[in-house]
Amino acid sequence: MGIKKDTVRVKIGTAGGEVRDFPYGTTLLAISREYEGHHPSPILAARVNGELRELTHALTEDATLEFLDLGTDDGQRIYIRSLSFLLVRAAEDVLPGAQVSIEHSLGNGLYVEVHGTRPLTEEDVVALERRMRELVEKDLPFKKLRLPLAEAQEIFRRQGQEEKAELLRYRKKDYLNVYELAGRYDYFYGYMAPSTGFLRLFALRFYLPGLILLYPSKESPGALPSYRDQPKLAAIFRESERWGEILGVSDVASLNRLIAGGYGPELIRIAEALHEKKIAQIADQITQNRERIRLVLIAGPSSSGKTTFAQRLYIQLRVNGLRPVTISLDDYFVDREHTPRDENGELDFEALEALDLKLFNRHLVQLIQGEEVEVPVFDFKRGCRTWVGRRLKVEPGQPILIEGIHGLNEKLTASIPKDKKFKVYVSALTQLNVDRHNRIPTTDTRLLRRIVRDSKYRSAQAEETILRWPSVRRGEERNIFPFQEEADALFNSALVYELAVLKRYAEPLLAAVPEKSPAYGQAKILLKFLSYFLSLDAEAEIPRTSILREFIGF
Repeated sequence: MGIKKDTVRVKIGTAGGEVRDFPYGTTLLAISREYEGHHPSPILAARVNGELRELTHALTEDATLEFLDLGTDDGQRIYIRSLSFLLVRAAEDVLPGAQVSIEHSLGNGLYVEVHGTRPLTEEDVVALERRMRELVEKDLPFKKLRLPLAEAQEIFRRQGQEEKAELLRYRKKDYLNVYELAGRYDYFYGYMAPSTGFLRLFALRFYLPGLILLYPSKESPGALPSYRDQPKLAAIFRESERWGEILGVSDVASLNRLIAGGYGPELIRIAEALHEKKIAQIADQITQNRERIRLVLIAGPSSSGKTTFAQRLYIQLRVNGLRPVTISLDDYFVDREHTPRDENGELDFEALEALDLKLFNRHLVQLIQGEEVEVPVFDFKRGCRTWVGRRLKVEPGQPILIEGIHGLNEKLTASIPKDKKFKVYVSALTQLNVDRHNRIPTTDTRLLRRIVRDSKYRSAQAEETILRWPSVRRGEERNIFPFQEEADALFNSALVYELAVLKRYAEPLLAAVPEKSPAYGQAKILLKFLSYFLSLDAEAEIPRTSILREFIGF
């Protein structure tokens, strides 16, 4: 038997961090209190030897320690998750019998609905926020308990969370880690803050028919932002909710029930038909304004299915009697030596300045005026534009389709009047949640899509894709999301059944991420998330034109 150590040696921070000894079994919370002054916002968790841990974790071996505050992705998720539980608990006091449903992100907050015997009022929202602040002042602990699975299911049924009890039917382990807050039990896939006292920065805002839960951003973790409304995005989420009602799927439990009942193939056919109908409607909008619209610009974040959407829109426009032409933005990259660099000194091909905007706009003006132009072809091997005699002419009434991340940014096509442009925003805005209190972040769906696609088409390991993802997200925050509301039409490329299909592809890729890798924590979270889904093995039913085929192949 080994001799128990009296102390553990801890390196605080990464490269160049200080090294200190602490008594054996010291909690991360105790250590974090000594370093609060070095952070602009509350420390919410830590990475111990690269692995995410709650602050209640006790150190029993030497470790490297990195604290995580609201300025980190993990810190953000823990804060939002803990606030969600706080809101659920407050609603139990203010609106007895009501059910809180954490729906989706909206603007710079979280959209929430509260379903009770009557519609939610503005006075209810004020009372909810007041009760939340009272619970914060009490600094109540989020207690983590390990319960037998059957006992946890019975508790959830008593609390009116039948969908949560149903979800756990397919859990392989016979126990469940749950959290308890002032007598209320709940399950979340992810860690929590130690106590309510960590959650001082938040606000509620009435947003018919629900409310917006506001919290600090990662960029400004020490302050609460004013709300930025996004009515067009809200409308597309409402449309997605209606689609869920049509399909009979509102959460993972209902999806699993349909799959287990053999209704998977029918679900695929209906979901794909809804996609096709929406694309046809967008094509009809463009066709109705064919005399005015000369450019159709398609934009969206990574792995949103822009390429497949553009191809399907092209077909629908042809069905309507139009003859669209396509222009690739890639052919208008500046020569490699003129490509701007990002904050890390790497070539930034996603920056607007990576494109020759002057030449691009000149060509667009000439084409719209009926002139023939020679368009370039970019040679990616040599890193420069080439001229190979490729000529293009556009006739009146013939729309030009342009797909690229900057499509919604007016600077891309500054020489073309706004009334001659039609902008489409494409993104995978997930339309179902794990359960009422555990939402599925849109970014997780897109990351899983990209992991599968990168493996299939680029021979890239999941580890590589996960490590590159923060850089991709920074580019989206800078180049895409600020312009969402500029769109004339929004297309939700998420398919309600897709995660049940992606599960089979993604799980072995995620399981191969080494434990010592910085990507291991994210891989572990995604594996846990996918474990809630039953696999849907009905790929023969997925059309070759499906958005999903862009990622899983044909």
